[in-house]
Amino acid sequence: MQDPRRGILFYTLSQQPKAAPRFLRGNDCVGCHVSLASMDVPGMLIRSIPTGPDGRTYPQFGNFVTDARSPFQERWGGWYVTGTVAGVLHMGNMFLKNPDDESVVSVAGGPALDRLTDRFDVRDYPANQSDVIALLVFDHQMHMMSLLARVGWDARAVLRNYGPGSEVAKTLLRSDARELVDYLLFVDEPILPGRIQSTSNFAAEFVARGPVDKKGRSIRQFDLARRLMRYPCSYMIYSSAFDALPTEEKEAIYRRMWDILSGSDRDLRYANLSIDDRRAIMEILINTKKGLPTYFKRI
Repeated sequence: MQDPRRGILFYTLSQQPKAAPRFLRGNDCVGCHVSLASMDVPGMLIRSIPTGPDGRTYPQFGNFVTDARSPFQERWGGWYVTGTVAGVLHMGNMFLKNPDDESVVSVAGGPALDRLTDRFDVRDYPANQSDVIALLVFDHQMHMMSLLARVGWDARAVLRNYGPGSEVAKTLLRSDARELVDYLLFVDEPILPGRIQSTSNFAAEFVARGPVDKKGRSIRQFDLARRLMRYPCSYMIYSSAFDALPTEEKEAIYRRMWDILSGSDRDLRYANLSIDDRRAIMEILINTKKGLPTYFKRI
């Protein structure tokens, strides 16, 4: 479970049949889930590791912690992936043929699958697919959850220890805002080499959650031809974790967003955001995001 202020809270469930099973809080999970890979806060990790036919992982052939910025050839080792991934090479849907042979390496580009019924018995699972669009969204969301938690922790600590008017606090808040906004706007997202297509209803159900602006646009709408989202701004801006950030941090984040979306920051790093992209994102947020600063309306 994600707590808006504390990050991920971990629970365990006994695998032994019980009349009244209970979820229990524990500290064992943070042995792995608090590390540099989770930005030193309780967070989620998406691992991508070549896998043998018996399900064991072989990190000596590739060991990646991935998110929405990761090259596709590093993603989904040990995962099933369904859908058409034209031109995208990844590590999904493959097993190492001979894990004992150190000369064997994982070659990206597993076979395309429509469903998983021919791979294993899916009757005990809620779906017979592992949708590629859902995985792309998952890649984005897991890192964003940890990033929001860490930025919140940083902000509360520096504001408590140094005060909001201190240079130390201002510098940290601006630095964290820059990192978070870059991820929020998909700045380092790899370009899709081909169109992504799904064989499930995930995309339609995801978009239907809205919200939409007066023109029927939503930042949940997909592109899937050159990038993941049609309007590259994360839907996580609507999350309780974002809303729970200290006021001073949100002010720094909104100011950084304005600098980029208004064109005040002309760094080539943001060249992937066209003028139309920036205007559409601002118009959608003005219509759908509560608490947005009034200066966003100066577009």
